Amino acid sequence: MATTAYDIIKRPIITEQSMAETEAKKYTFEVAKSANKIEIAKAVEEIFGVKVAKVNTLNMQGKEKRTGRFPAGRRPSWKKAMVTLTEDSKTIEFFEGMV
Repeated sequence: MATTAYDIIKRPIITEQSMAETEAKKYTFEVAKSANKIEIAKAVEEIFGVKVAKVNTLNMQGKEKRTGRFPAGRRPSWKKAMVTLTEDSKTIEFFEGMV
């Protein structure tokens, strides 16, 4: 099964901290757990038409759900990627209206 760029990049992470870093051309995405840094960089370049300088990844632990007094299971674990663009690269327009 061939994976596309849209299979690798699942969604952008929109938080106060990640939006503050967009000024420095750093963008945060939820990515496929099996994706490596090279695949993530190629996917971002393909989808948004930008040049990627660096990719940092983190495996995020799923949080414990709580209902009442007892834990009722866990949310799924996921992978986060922080992508830094090169200085001469254009910005990603998707994030422009959110700052």
